[in-house]
Amino acid sequence: MANRNNKSDFFVTLGFLTCLILLLSNGFVERLAALERDVDVYRELEPIGAVLDIVLREYVRPVEMDEIVEGALSGIMSALDRNSAFVSEAEFEALREETKGEFDGIGVSIKQDDEGKIIVFMPIVGSPAAEAGLKPFDVIAAIDGVSTEGMDTPDAAQLIRGRRGTTVALSIIRKPGEDAPEDAEAETFEVEVKRARIPLESVKEKQMLPNNVGYIRLSSFSDTTAQDVERDINELLEEGMEALVLDLRWNAGGLLSASKEVCDLFLPRGLLVTYTRGRDSEEGAPAKDDMRLKTTQDPILPEGFPMIVLTNAETASSAEIVTGALQYHQYAVVVGEKTFGKGSVQTVIPLSTPRRTALRLTTALYYTPADITIDHQGILPDVEVPMSREQELALARQMYLSFERTPENQYSQNHGSVTPQYEITEETVEDLPLSRAVEILSEGEDWQTLLQKYHRDIRETQVAAETNTITRVNRAGREQSADGDAYENNDSAPTLDLDE
Repeated sequence: MANRNNKSDFFVTLGFLTCLILLLSNGFVERLAALERDVDVYRELEPIGAVLDIVLREYVRPVEMDEIVEGALSGIMSALDRNSAFVSEAEFEALREETKGEFDGIGVSIKQDDEGKIIVFMPIVGSPAAEAGLKPFDVIAAIDGVSTEGMDTPDAAQLIRGRRGTTVALSIIRKPGEDAPEDAEAETFEVEVKRARIPLESVKEKQMLPNNVGYIRLSSFSDTTAQDVERDINELLEEGMEALVLDLRWNAGGLLSASKEVCDLFLPRGLLVTYTRGRDSEEGAPAKDDMRLKTTQDPILPEGFPMIVLTNAETASSAEIVTGALQYHQYAVVVGEKTFGKGSVQTVIPLSTPRRTALRLTTALYYTPADITIDHQGILPDVEVPMSREQELALARQMYLSFERTPENQYSQNHGSVTPQYEITEETVEDLPLSRAVEILSEGEDWQTLLQKYHRDIRETQVAAETNTITRVNRAGREQSADGDAYENNDSAPTLDLDE
């Protein structure tokens, strides 16, 4: 690589960052001037220039300036809170695709196992990944020759994704099956998978359970979620559904607007779903991100239709908005575990430089109709039914195996005895929250009686978080952020089912 003029590079980089801040901030100089009354801003920024100078002069090899710039931007954003981030070009494109309900990839969910290895969690039925023979718990040792050792899930997903029609080479390690001899060794092989356009269906399951209880499991909230749920509810009603379980477990959220659209399906017109509150302007005017979201249409279910929402520690963001609204207005009983507590809204701000990148910036907190924010707090269920992480993982594996060789079972998976179409064995894992929900809905009581019996005081289930959660996280240190979505997202929870 050609030698660089370190002094020139230093001033070019410093000048670029300064110009970028000026362009983004629209009044940065005036803000600095105002801040100078209380603090010497330029002295506070001096270490940035000093570090750049040292890096350019002393680092073991010449540095790529675009990497320095992106690293600086990432550092600025990660210093704010767990959800704000710099969005690279590849991440920005993936983010925009996901909000449309489709992406270019191979159609596989991936996660890290207990040893930190990247493993296949669930290939989408009919996807290139499934057709190539990938199976749950396959270890992805390398992607296009790049070792995945020490790699996290978002980085691995970024390498696997790509333009449709292209291929990705995966190095796979497959451990022996449960029926294999004790001395059987792991199988290692290479597989090339051709990328394609993969639909991201929000509805992962839809089936009729005993006593005409309908069941719908949602994995995310995108532009198409409400229409998918409406379609499936109408089909279940035609089959004779008399009660509904809406499963929001392992749902990390998505579009803020989609949460309101889903509530439109269940709540009467004009009810408050959520409101957001941002930072007041310097003149004291309301923030531009302040908004109130209310239902705008009549529900598709008849009044008094029995309904239960399932939640767990991975129910987050938009899923919590829906949970909070249905619980507050007493249109659903919540069963399961306390939710994640992701109560902030991120706005994705496209950047002109670097091109096709963006900032994902926390601009507001959202509040439930109970007038509280559950950021870092979560929502408590009306009926607590816990499952350990090990039980959930075992259940997830059982659910996948139920349709691995029988694709038509994809939308009616094995949840144990509550799904009687599957044989019960000693190894069967019971879906305890779902079983309890069906139990409650099968008691034969009218909905008002069930509400009086199981609905807890909202002051117990929706408790206000500490008032300054953003600052508290900032001081506490760094926390890993998850995927967001375009323009208004509130998506950032750890998740069992990570779509790559």
